[in-house]
Order: sequence, then C-alpha cells, then structure tokens
Amino acid sequence: MKDAAAIVGIAETPFARTLEASEKSLAVQAILAALDDAGIEPAEVDGFASYTLESTDEVEIAKNLGVGDATFFAQVGYGGGAGPGCVGLLAMAIATGRCRVGVAWRSRKRGSGGRPWAGAAPQVTASASWTRPWGLLRPVDEIAMLTRRYLYEVGATRDHLANVALAVRKMANRNPRALMHDEPLTREQYMSARWISEPLCLYDNCLETDGALACVVVSAERARDCRQAPAYLHAVAQGLPRQSHAMVNYWCDDPLRGPSWVCAEQLYRDSDIRPEDIRVAQIYDAFTPLVLFSLEGYGFCGRGEGAAFSEGGALEVGGRLPINTSGGGLSEAYVHGFNLINEGVRQLRGTSSNPVAGADTCLVTGGDGVPTSALILRS
Repeated sequence: MKDAAAIVGIAETPFARTLEASEKSLAVQAILAALDDAGIEPAEVDGFASYTLESTDEVEIAKNLGVGDATFFAQVGYGGGAGPGCVGLLAMAIATGRCRVGVAWRSRKRGSGGRPWAGAAPQVTASASWTRPWGLLRPVDEIAMLTRRYLYEVGATRDHLANVALAVRKMANRNPRALMHDEPLTREQYMSARWISEPLCLYDNCLETDGALACVVVSAERARDCRQAPAYLHAVAQGLPRQSHAMVNYWCDDPLRGPSWVCAEQLYRDSDIRPEDIRVAQIYDAFTPLVLFSLEGYGFCGRGEGAAFSEGGALEVGGRLPINTSGGGLSEAYVHGFNLINEGVRQLRGTSSNPVAGADTCLVTGGDGVPTSALILRS
C-alpha cells in the first residue's frame, strides 16, 4: 500500500454555527467541489468510505452525485477516530483493484443539531454503565478525568493546555475559513474562562459546527494526470488497545497510554518516514489534552513529556512541530476531524493559510480517546 494511492481533490462547505442546508445537501456540495478540485467527473466515482456516525449513506450520495456502478463502500466507527481510517479504506480498495476513484466525506450539523448525550439514558452501553450513572455524561467529563490524572502524574499545569489552545487559535486567526478567524485569544482569557468540566475550561473544548468536507482518492498512477499535485498516502494505520474502553481508558495498567500508541506502532512499521522526519502535524483536538497525549503516542517525545514539548511556541509556525495549521477542531471547525485531513493536503500543496517551510510530510491523526486511525502524507 505504501504510496500506492493519493489524495487529489479536497473541498469543504462554509463552516458556521448554523447552516440551512441538510447534512445530505452539504455532503453532496463538498464531494462535488472535491471532484472538481481533482478534475474528475462524478460518473467516474466507484468507491465510498464514511464514518459509521454519518447520517448520509452511500446510496443517497451516489444517486445525488449521479455516479455509475459502485464497487466498494465501507465505514469506520468511533467518530473522532474514524477520519484517517476512511481514507485508508479507500487506499486499500484502490491498491487491490476494488475501485478506481474513491470519495470520503463527513457532513455534520453539530452546531444547530442536538447533542448526542442529551438523551444519555437510552444510550448506555456496557462500558458506559461504569461511568454515566456516576455523572460522566459527556465526552468532556470523561476526558477531564484522564486530564486530571495526567496533570498529577507528570507535573503538568493548565499552562500546558493553554499552549495548545493558543497555538491553534493563532492558526485560525490567519485562516479566513475558520470560525475563530476574528477572535484572538490571550492566556489571560484562557485562564479566566468558565469551567466546562474541571480541569477543562471553555477553550479546552472544540467548537460546535455545521459543515461538510470531502476528499478524492485515486491510484498514484492516475494521480499524475489530475488537476492538483497529489498528496501520497505513504502509510495508514488503525489502533485499538487491548482492554480499552472508548473515552474512559481508566481500567488499563496505564490509562494514559491510549489508542495512539498502538496506532503509531503499526503506522511506523509500514513507513519509511519517522517522527523526526515529519515537518507538520494535524493532531485531533476535540480537547486540548488529546494533543499532548498524541505527541507522546506518535513518538515526538517520551511518555509524560508532551506537556513540556508544548513549551516555547513549539506547536506554532516556526516551532518544533507546528500543529493544526487551519485552527483544528478547537478554532477552525469541528466536523469530527475531517478538516485535519484537508489541511494536511493543503500543507503539501503549499496552499495553507499557515504554510510550514519544507513541509513535504504531514501526520494526520484521529482522536486519542477512542479506537483511532492515522495517516502519513507525503508530497
């Protein structure tokens, strides 16, 4: 699979707290724009990959796009962990001849729609039965517990969480597409913000967004004839640790050694690119501590060193590892992390609002708190 497929088209709808169009309409808009970006006609699409949480199924998408016969369609679970895995499914399908032109997408009306935990009682799964009766109703409550343990174990402080929030907000302030484009953030504002679930405050939490994104994947051979420079899928992986509980990894020997560690082992096993070769990263950031956990899991620093790694502007343009250069889920838009994939492609194309010098490789990750996935892009 190494470098056998490439992303050749990307697009997104506008992002907003409220959009009038339906999720299906938004999805079709994003996919059509991504195909146009690649210079590929909708009739050529024969592969689909999406999140299991996606409300728009491939049957409706195919009919609205006007595609021909589809020969591959599949989904990846666990919300924030799914994005890179969807692209990976298409890469595998293309490498094995199951399809020729694949599209992956995520369409969501989280800003104007209901919250998935609002009806918590009927949603209690086996693992949730150990947490929700005791008040951990939302993802932020679950991650707050892990964060408290992390702060205690490694001696980190809220200043380290603020380093993440401030870095990605600076990226958003230079990105006209970002919801927080005109909203600067200071450390003083961060420290005085209201709690959402202590020790996580307002700015440790992702945005609530309506919008859709899509990308187009073809073979490396076909990519040479497309409209845009290809972003090659050098390596793709998924990770589900033994004895793991999604979001609440409390019962493992090391709760802070999350899914990213398992995913990274697979990712680098199949890659010629190592952490020290990666110039820029798009790290899933539904919550600021997930970035620190992922810095450790994907080998940019040692266990317990993610907080210290964030110091001195390390995560900003010009730093050791610029991250989430569109603003990410914290400051551009939250559409289950798919915007990180598109921004990774923009970095390799040189069209990012925050271009990183010499960025010929980019890591894109899914969420560390759930069974996850990741990919390495190269130009």
